[in-house]
Amino acid sequence: MISARLGVGIVGLGSIGVTHARALAALDESAGVTLRAFSGGRPDAASEAGWPDAEQLEPAAVITHPEVDVVAIAAPTHHHGALTLAALEAGKHVLVEKPLTLSVTEAEAIRTLARERGRIVRMVAQRHYETEYAHTKQLIDSGRLGDLRLAATQVHWWRDDAYYRAVDWRASMSAGGGSVMNQGVHNIDLLRWLAGPVAAVTAQYATLGHAIDAEDTAVATLRFRSGALGMISTSTATPPGTPSTVTLQFAAGGIELGQGEVIRWDVPADPPPAAAAVASGAADPANIGIAGHVTQWRQLLAALDSDPHDQPDLDDAVATVRLLCAIYAAAESGRTVDPDHLS
Repeated sequence: MISARLGVGIVGLGSIGVTHARALAALDESAGVTLRAFSGGRPDAASEAGWPDAEQLEPAAVITHPEVDVVAIAAPTHHHGALTLAALEAGKHVLVEKPLTLSVTEAEAIRTLARERGRIVRMVAQRHYETEYAHTKQLIDSGRLGDLRLAATQVHWWRDDAYYRAVDWRASMSAGGGSVMNQGVHNIDLLRWLAGPVAAVTAQYATLGHAIDAEDTAVATLRFRSGALGMISTSTATPPGTPSTVTLQFAAGGIELGQGEVIRWDVPADPPPAAAAVASGAADPANIGIAGHVTQWRQLLAALDSDPHDQPDLDDAVATVRLLCAIYAAAESGRTVDPDHLS
């Protein structure tokens, strides 16, 4: 049961965990949300974010806290899957940072357990709610743009050596530190969400600009189930870094979207209404605001009474994990990979 005032626990109060805490504090009082507990970070970080009464505990204690109804997982990427499963076992709803997990097996286990326990799980995909992407998705779903022919995204960012030295997992491929899984994930998720299911992936990756284990540059080609073709390129070895983009070519024309901006709108449909600019993480990973996370929390709160057996957002998160894993599998094998055939 959800308590009269919804209790939230944050596992991992680093920079992104603080973003969650600040987003919760920015919700209207009518949302009825309280940050009860958190793990990690500085002892005073929650207080500075607006929650002086929140307890700092070990991750397991946050997850099992009797007054916590929803667990936000903002720990390093390689812990996402295990922490999400632990929270579900404890009967909690979960909002987990991207990606949902690093393996297809674990992603499917999360989906199965969420249904069994009747709990909502969502991956943070705040860019779905940005005006230009939400508007484009509506147009695609309406059929007004005609058949999709080509879809591409590029995330050509820069991270210096100090970024990788600061936290060990960022330099580790097995921990999810590569340019695909760590920096490219949001745009790869957007591309799949907009362009539809992927049938085949080919890929290559390399480490070109840093002395690290993880790849800092990757390229992939896609064939969507619709028949459209696609391209992905990600990098953290391209100084000074440029804002990421998504480009879509339809029978009716083309659209190119950036971060908080419409770069090109050559289709016979009204463009999206103007929206506030979205900060880019091209050169600085901390250069993001909280607006997207505020919206994400509102969406999660609205979904808590929905049917846990019908979770399209969780299905999207699992599909994104499958695509991410397919890119790595294709690069490592030199073969074409169908994301739906991974296990």
